[in-house]
Amino acid sequence: MIFDRKNLNNNQLLEFYKKLLWPRLVEEKMLILLRQGRIGKWFSGIGQEAIAVGSTLAMNIDEYILPMHRNLGVFTSREIPLSRLMAQWQGKPSGFTKGRDRSFHFGTQEYKIIGMISHLGPQLALADGIALADTLSKRKKATLVFTGEGATSEGDFHEALNIAAVWNLPVIFLIENNGYGLSTPVNEQYRATHLVDKAIGYGMEGRRIDGNNLLDVYHTVNELATSMRENPRPVLLECMTFRMRGHEEASGTKYVPQHLFETWREKDPLMNFENFLLDENVLRPDWLPKMRAEFTALIETEIEKAFGEKDIIPDVNTELADMYKRYTFPAFQASKITSNRRYIDAISDGLKQGMRKYDNLVIMGQDIAEYGGAFKITQGFVEEFGKDRVRNTPICESGVVGAAMGLALNGYKAVMEMQFADFVSCGFNQIINNLAKTHYRWEQPVDVVIRMPAGAGTGAGPFHSQSNEAWFTKTPGLKVVYPAFPDDAKGLLMAAIDDANPVMFFEHKYLYRSISGEVPVGDYYVEIGKAKVIQQGSIASIITFGLGVHWAIQYAQNHPDIPVEIIDLRSLQPWDKEAVEISVKKTGRVLILQEDTLTNGFGSEISAHIAEHCFKHLDAPVLRCASLDTAIPMSKTLEDQFLAKSRLEETMTRLLSY
Repeated sequence: MIFDRKNLNNNQLLEFYKKLLWPRLVEEKMLILLRQGRIGKWFSGIGQEAIAVGSTLAMNIDEYILPMHRNLGVFTSREIPLSRLMAQWQGKPSGFTKGRDRSFHFGTQEYKIIGMISHLGPQLALADGIALADTLSKRKKATLVFTGEGATSEGDFHEALNIAAVWNLPVIFLIENNGYGLSTPVNEQYRATHLVDKAIGYGMEGRRIDGNNLLDVYHTVNELATSMRENPRPVLLECMTFRMRGHEEASGTKYVPQHLFETWREKDPLMNFENFLLDENVLRPDWLPKMRAEFTALIETEIEKAFGEKDIIPDVNTELADMYKRYTFPAFQASKITSNRRYIDAISDGLKQGMRKYDNLVIMGQDIAEYGGAFKITQGFVEEFGKDRVRNTPICESGVVGAAMGLALNGYKAVMEMQFADFVSCGFNQIINNLAKTHYRWEQPVDVVIRMPAGAGTGAGPFHSQSNEAWFTKTPGLKVVYPAFPDDAKGLLMAAIDDANPVMFFEHKYLYRSISGEVPVGDYYVEIGKAKVIQQGSIASIITFGLGVHWAIQYAQNHPDIPVEIIDLRSLQPWDKEAVEISVKKTGRVLILQEDTLTNGFGSEISAHIAEHCFKHLDAPVLRCASLDTAIPMSKTLEDQFLAKSRLEETMTRLLSY
């Protein structure tokens, strides 16, 4: 192994050696603790530490790094105390996640590190968003994100690289190619001769280096990052290395041919760098035992400090409170001046008002710039706000959700438009496992709104008409709103943008141009989680939201002799239990009306709550009126039969005659 010190002096080289030695000794201690049964799991990076250490040393201290679970050297090179890392690994109070997540599944703004989640690939798009925020702010910074050779098969890899290339984002995508994804060798994972060859497909630069050569890693990343700060662009960097231990210790290494261990043992990054420094007279042989002894003693002290820390005392209220960032509804005075606006115009107004109010707000989506979006909600936005803040995206929902989250991690607000709510399934993992859980895991707010044009009534068929709000209402960490009127559409959207928690904003396509109403001009907020009584009644309550509100109103108009009360939930997570209970206790009969299919729709949750908390006030069973348990058909006659509206009269008759 040939080392080129270039302009590094002896003190710097000695410091590099210490940075490389420290994680190796920590790892060796962790393996001892594992055998002793004092810890339960460990993902070893022994043999590939040079990548994590060299690349981290090459980045500026205020630049973000997104490592994975075999990158202890990133955390140690950023000077995170071992006692705190150990507390994290053991689920102690002083860890980064209060015992809520494992090993390196955490982030820390203090050290500019954003950890991974178990699903391989999502962190790559986060790096895009982080880099985009730096670019928009004209901060000359680069972002470094790690992935393994196995994860290059994930769609997230391709989406993130494509976004970075199209937007010229200063991201170093570092592949640690260590030969195996758990037990699957590379010849069963891809057919490319070298992974770095994939760079050409995205129109970006690619480099391939010896990942076990500490100085090669350092100089390469330093050169790239320095250049990218002045000339923003992404680069794909493949670092060749080898995993000397199992995927994690329990998996073993029997599937690896023995000769590979013998070959790569000779390429050990620590041993080779140590020999180089001895040859250069930077290190003296008699220093080595002393350095190791000092490090070993410090490791013992730091680890025992964490072991001696008291365990977390579970508290239900703390757990529930930490799922969301605390939010204070803004004090504001609604303008007495109103304008008659269609539902679609009110959404556009709310979005435009948010863009004017927050200069760090970026909106993203397919065709939303010059074209104005599939429904023309953002028409004219480019002219007022520019293409930096009104961004057309490639067709890659997961990558764009991840980029939106990255923006939020780096001080921005983001609104993403799903062209149709149905397409959200392509970004499901980022929403459910990244956006929703991040604040609970390490107290990082994720200021992202995802606009969801949803619902039937336009004959758009199974892939453009779903009511899929229930996919998200059961996911703690997300807020879910669904306005039925223009004023609520504007008010809830502005509240969602103001709220630092991730919000799924459902807007019904059928209502876009079919209803109008008076909407206050200027800033206008509607509190998330508060229902509205549309019509007072005494004989029965219809609890509904979205298009169902208009079905209920039409029913009431067709039956003026039946004093039915109509509750528009407006928000589904959180939802207004108090308003529902008051109405149920008042009327004694309840029909829950939803556009979604019957089984496991959100109405089932409302029904269960009423049965549990209001049973003694009921004069009849709680009835649900919902759409058929089928996919949504395209034909007008079939769609009419499918929708809950076709069964509303009959269901209300059953309720009232019980």
